[in-house]
Amino acid sequence: MILVNGLPADCVSARDRGLAYGDGVFRTMRLQRGRILHWERQYERLAQDCAVLDMVCPARQAFEQDIDVVLARYDTGVVKLTVTRGEGRRGYAPHGMITPTRLLHYATLPVYPDDWLHRGVAVRLCRLRLARQPRLAGIKHLNRLEQVLARAEWQDDEIFEGLLCDQRGWLISGTMTNLFARQGNRLLTPRLSHCGVAGLTRDLVMESAPALGLTVQEDALTVEFLKAVDEVLLCNSLIGVWPVCRLDDKVWPVSGLAAALREKLLN
Repeated sequence: MILVNGLPADCVSARDRGLAYGDGVFRTMRLQRGRILHWERQYERLAQDCAVLDMVCPARQAFEQDIDVVLARYDTGVVKLTVTRGEGRRGYAPHGMITPTRLLHYATLPVYPDDWLHRGVAVRLCRLRLARQPRLAGIKHLNRLEQVLARAEWQDDEIFEGLLCDQRGWLISGTMTNLFARQGNRLLTPRLSHCGVAGLTRDLVMESAPALGLTVQEDALTVEFLKAVDEVLLCNSLIGVWPVCRLDDKVWPVSGLAAALREKLLN
């Protein structure tokens, strides 16, 4: 199901700046038991990302009306909301544009092997390096070519995710996930001040971890450091939190931490 500005459709104008320039933002959310998990905060982050790009964000009520159309037919799945700056004339200049394009795309949840959730997933290190651009750091903008190229690096179905470093070699994230590393009672996650996407689930993990006896820290992390930690986790809004069991020849044991965090986030 796709809605464009509240109406069923499967296309946008060729003049839409989201298509022409990737000029927009998005959120991917989990629909579970007839509700969007963490909806209020997801919309808040969408509005914040629009503000970074100096874009008008559609009203929350407009999106909620779109979501109600989905809820009338489905109670589980993936809901992706996209906002573009809208239709414009040729050229980069966005001045004076006040009518954004609002899109909703519903899909079923992705299907993964059942044991990945419990025994952990294998990851690889991507060759691609993320460009550093502080103005765009953290937001979910539509320019995802780096992730597309990185994900094209492997076809092995046993590899769930690829880890991305920036141009200076600092770990940033996965292609579609945020990254955490546990060392003792510290839970570390890469600092995202120059590039990367700060997903809402990353925030929720950072907020939930202290209740499990962990201190949380954002830091500059290297691949060498990651291979020396006690445990590695991945998170996003669809999977919640999953353990990582292997990177190259490094193997990590799986504890109950991912399950404990996931229980907090997906309910």
